[in-house]
Amino acid sequence: MTELSSTMQKRQYNAGMAGFFLSGICAISAGILVSILLDLYHFSYSFSGTLISIMSIGNMLALLLSGILPAKLGERTTTLVLTAGYFLGYALMALTGRPALLLAAFLAAGLAKGCAANKCTILVGQNTDDKPRAMSIMNAWFALGALLCPFLISFLGKFSSAASVFGVSAVGLLLWINFLNAGLPGKTAGTSGRSGKTDLSFLKSTVFWLLALMLFCENAAEYTVNGWMVTYYKKEQILSPELASYVVTVQWLLTLLARLFIAFVLKPKKPYRALSLMGIGLTAAYALLLRMDSAVPALCTLGLFSFCIAGAYPMGVACVGEMMSSASVGLILAFAGVGGILFPWFVGLLSDAAGIRTGMALNLIPCAGIIIIPALLTRLRGQTSQ
Repeated sequence: MTELSSTMQKRQYNAGMAGFFLSGICAISAGILVSILLDLYHFSYSFSGTLISIMSIGNMLALLLSGILPAKLGERTTTLVLTAGYFLGYALMALTGRPALLLAAFLAAGLAKGCAANKCTILVGQNTDDKPRAMSIMNAWFALGALLCPFLISFLGKFSSAASVFGVSAVGLLLWINFLNAGLPGKTAGTSGRSGKTDLSFLKSTVFWLLALMLFCENAAEYTVNGWMVTYYKKEQILSPELASYVVTVQWLLTLLARLFIAFVLKPKKPYRALSLMGIGLTAAYALLLRMDSAVPALCTLGLFSFCIAGAYPMGVACVGEMMSSASVGLILAFAGVGGILFPWFVGLLSDAAGIRTGMALNLIPCAGIIIIPALLTRLRGQTSQ
């Protein structure tokens, strides 16, 4: 019985790692595809920002639904229905340029992204004894997928723009098959008692809500950079359109290296203090980035920003600790996802009104939040690690 349990734990742990790798390809492709759609159909900055934000809305909804629906439908059914949005959504993007259908497609992709984030976090987090290290490794897999996605899109783009999008859709299908074979239970692990009611005791924790606010800032900062940096470099003529697509490669190569460094070398014993230091580094790097007008300095500061922000998400999620369940992870990531909804949209609106450089400067606000909130947590918890 113990051996069978151990085998299932390994199966689910590996499925979580593989799922986040595939989700990295699908999720980060959206920023490149938005840029392609903008040039192809001459959309405004506001509509392009809306596409990014609508994906974030789907992401947030899926995170909430992933914590609620399993109690009624089962984890397996819930996960398979929601993660179908990757391959169905991207397939729809390849077939049409109609705004209403594109909004539906990005919403579906967002649903898949949110569900994958929830289930991968649960599959890995509940099947390991070292959550901080496992979260860093899992997010390193996501970074590797994100790193590879521009090469996939570029290769397939030699045939046609539609081929690029269909290729991402095929990766989404592989993700769906991964969850199909993950041995997901029919009943959520986030329930207690015979009634099957979800345990919501974490809602009374101040630490939980401060972590949620910190992840809100992290999502806002990261989603804005992921969604807008390619367009920013192209429109400001800092990089050529061909080279701008590989901005994602720079971002995620440094993200991958940083997460592996945290997992295997740094192993911080005071995560809140480490988060504040990351916040100082990423805020300084982002401020410098906006002052760069040539390719090499711009890419170097972008790489520094990516390195500094890389550990904020996995470390923040790992700090949930004993409160980790489908419900708590779903809620905290959904709350965090609001940052990914609001700030790319605000950046689009401000860019239309005052120029894209001014719009991008708005992102300094959530960057500063990653400094301040962990400092409050450090004071609250008295310098102890969780």
